[in-house]
Amino acid sequence: MPAAPVAPGGRHVTAVAPEGAAASAADVAGAGTGGWDSAAEGGPLGADALFGTPAGGLVHGDAGLVRAVARVLHGHYVVADLGEAEALLAARPDAVAVTRDGDVLAAHLAHGGSAGAPSLIEVQAAVDEAAAELDRLDGQCRELAAAQEAAREHRRVCAARVEELGERRRAAEQARAGTAQQLGRLAGQAKGASGEAERSAAAAEKARAALEEALAEAEECAERLAAAEESHGEAEEEPDTAVRDRLAADGANARQTEMEARLQLRTHEERVKALAGRADALDRGARAEREARARAAARRERLRREAGVARAVADGARQLLAHIEVSLGRAQEERAAAEEAKAVRERELGEARTRGRDLKAELDKLTDSVHRGEVLGAEKRLRIEQVEARALEEFGMGAESLTAEYGPDQPVPPSPPAEGEALPEDPEHPRNRPGRFVRAEQEKRLKAAERAYQQLGKVNPLALEEFAALEERHKFLSEQLEDLRRTRSDLLQVVKEVDRRVEQVFTEAYHDTAREFEGVFARLFPGGEGRLVLTDPDDMLATGVDVEARPPGKKVKRLSLLSGGERSLTAVALLVSIFKARPSPFYVMDEVEAALDDTNLQRLIRIMEELQESSQLIVITHQKRTMEVADALYGVSMQGDGVSKVISQRLR
Repeated sequence: MPAAPVAPGGRHVTAVAPEGAAASAADVAGAGTGGWDSAAEGGPLGADALFGTPAGGLVHGDAGLVRAVARVLHGHYVVADLGEAEALLAARPDAVAVTRDGDVLAAHLAHGGSAGAPSLIEVQAAVDEAAAELDRLDGQCRELAAAQEAAREHRRVCAARVEELGERRRAAEQARAGTAQQLGRLAGQAKGASGEAERSAAAAEKARAALEEALAEAEECAERLAAAEESHGEAEEEPDTAVRDRLAADGANARQTEMEARLQLRTHEERVKALAGRADALDRGARAEREARARAAARRERLRREAGVARAVADGARQLLAHIEVSLGRAQEERAAAEEAKAVRERELGEARTRGRDLKAELDKLTDSVHRGEVLGAEKRLRIEQVEARALEEFGMGAESLTAEYGPDQPVPPSPPAEGEALPEDPEHPRNRPGRFVRAEQEKRLKAAERAYQQLGKVNPLALEEFAALEERHKFLSEQLEDLRRTRSDLLQVVKEVDRRVEQVFTEAYHDTAREFEGVFARLFPGGEGRLVLTDPDDMLATGVDVEARPPGKKVKRLSLLSGGERSLTAVALLVSIFKARPSPFYVMDEVEAALDDTNLQRLIRIMEELQESSQLIVITHQKRTMEVADALYGVSMQGDGVSKVISQRLR
């Protein structure tokens, strides 16, 4: 039977009971898996229990398993309903009660089963989950609504763009169609003109031929007339006009009859052609029908033959299927026997491969050990040869002489004192006497000597040349540095002189401009007051200049609080002050009086007349009063034909 969680903390216990035994631990708890699943459902829970039956007593089976389950289910009781569970918990607070519906109840635990109605906790949890899901879906709906609105807006923009492109395409197509139509019309006109020219040339040629014929006939008629006049004379009678009219009418009737006969003949010919075409079509339809019937008969005959062949094939296929089924049964039996033999052979092959792998691994280990021994022996021999060659090369001693004089049995002379070390004065001191050979100590001495040798570094035979080159470069760089210092000092002196000159020129220009600005501002704003103020008088190189303007009747001095005309006139006053402080051969002004009224414009014109005495003024303006005081006017005018033309006019 399936197991169910009955222990606190979500533990699961699985118990196996033989058929017909009492309920297992899974039957005790149920764990929400569908209710009570015990074979003893509906039976008594134990009359000897006070409020329920111990869960461990419901498990039967192996003794060890029963003891383990009873230990796990200690303190768990099976009761009939929640009332008994509450009574059990009131009597024993440390117990865990499990109802037959799967509800688990303890002092600090409550779990509802699925067989009965859902508990209040489960309902509340479901409500909370539904509310959270509703909030999530609501947020998702808002996001989707925003995305939908954005998509709609994008769609509207795209639709407008598509409509615009469609309009442009239709306009282009119309223009192209108009162009193509115009080209076709022009081509037709050209073709018609060419044909008309050809026809005119042909008509002219015919006219010339007819003229020549007419001239020839006229000459012939003149000759005949002259001959007739000579032969008949004046006594011949004039022909009768009635006979001529009757003959003309007969000729016209004959021509009309001939025309009608020709029309009837042409009509009969067309009918004959139509009847002949219809007869040909009917003949072709009859032939096609006969051919279709012949093909249908041949197809039916072929289908009958194929049906017979198919029946024969079906009979043969059924017989063949029976033989195949028998053969398939035999093949399956043989396949089963072959698979069994294959399995046996595969097992034997696997065992043989395993033994082979083991033997191969052992052989590889032995081979590796032998190879390592040979390699170590070869390395030892090579090292001995290298040591002997090094001793012979560096010291000029063979291996036997070196071993005899400096072997391990010979005493080792004392080491020289290290840097800063003082040797004992006693010659019998162990530090001053030779000692026996100890390999570890001698290796330490060798490493110390090698480190000292490495610290000395390699001998550089070009050290003197490099030192001389570096000394020369140091001298060159020192001279360059001194030159740069002198140049820097000179530049700083030049900068000081330039700053002093700039400060002097700016101070003079500022004082002159400030003096002129007060006078010009008083003239442009009678009764007003204006001046220039330095933002930092102590530093003339970095100071700024503020413009203070107080028109008459106002207390404000900031330009931002003045009207447009006042600010424009103040700016003009500053420009005129600069012009007067530092005159120039000519000035260019671009609509400086555009925002001025008549009174202020008249004041500005007076100042312009004063500037005109010493300089040339080029003024771009739309004011008539400014144009009146000018010596010459230059402008652009459009004539009646729509063509612009540059004009000039001298006024004085």
